[in-house]
Amino acid sequence: MALYIDPPLWPGHGRMWSHLVSDASFEELHAFAARMGLPPRAFDGDHYDVASSAYGDAVRLGAVEISSREVVRVLVGAGLRRRKGLRRRGLV
Repeated sequence: MALYIDPPLWPGHGRMWSHLVSDASFEELHAFAARMGLPPRAFDGDHYDVASSAYGDAVRLGAVEISSREVVRVLVGAGLRRRKGLRRRGLV
């Protein structure tokens, strides 16, 4: 079981963002996000959006750095991928 994060390449709200995902469960993902101090609103259905300013914190806490393409592969492989139109905001 591991947590993964892609580089902060996604613009929004005047910042750059990363995606934090789990290869095991949403419970693992939510627990890690809570350790980072991420608010529940940062959860976007199958990942957390992480501001570039918090990227280093995620890595220091143990998130593995991977590419954005690999993030999708991890989610699909774990059976945790939710298509954008089917995602719900909030905790699962």
